[in-house]
Amino acid sequence: MSFNPNIHHRRSVRLKDYDYSLKGLYFITICCQNRVCRFGDIVEAKMVLNDAGIMIDKWYNELENKFHDIKCHEMVIMPNHIHFIVENIGLTVGANLRVRPTNNIRPNENIRPNENESGNLSEGEHIGSPLRGIIQWFKTMTTNEYIRGVKQLGWDAFDGKLWQRNYYEHIIRNEISYLRIVEYINNNPANWKEDKMFE
Repeated sequence: MSFNPNIHHRRSVRLKDYDYSLKGLYFITICCQNRVCRFGDIVEAKMVLNDAGIMIDKWYNELENKFHDIKCHEMVIMPNHIHFIVENIGLTVGANLRVRPTNNIRPNENIRPNENESGNLSEGEHIGSPLRGIIQWFKTMTTNEYIRGVKQLGWDAFDGKLWQRNYYEHIIRNEISYLRIVEYINNNPANWKEDKMFE
């Protein structure tokens, strides 16, 4: 398969001024720090999760419970990274936690309408879950449980961070792109030895 979503760049490439809280589909890749394999092994072209991998799967499936405007699609956990597709379906109920009173806004030519100086939306603005918030929550929950696994179950300890600081995201713009990425995700275990993340 010729599809290459350039998942191996260390730094994520973000679209300038793109609102990642908008409705849409996003292909996400998050890598373990230093690409250390922690979540299981590839056996006969299939991913076999260890206890840590099962834990990662659990928290991925919790995303929809935590973020009611997010729908989880295709996902694969690999030995040292995870690929998944999430959809922001645009359901927003009540004010977002980023809402701030309008009296915090000072006149400043560098501040867009409805934002205060720290980039927070002003009163009355309602937005969907921002992608960075979803990824941060997932990283936090999985890291905390992994630490418990190290202390209580003898999982391999990590030095510094469980996950790399950055992540890769790709905005899925049409059905053809979606289907190619789904195929890429599903074939990832079989293609592990050709993957640049294979160590």
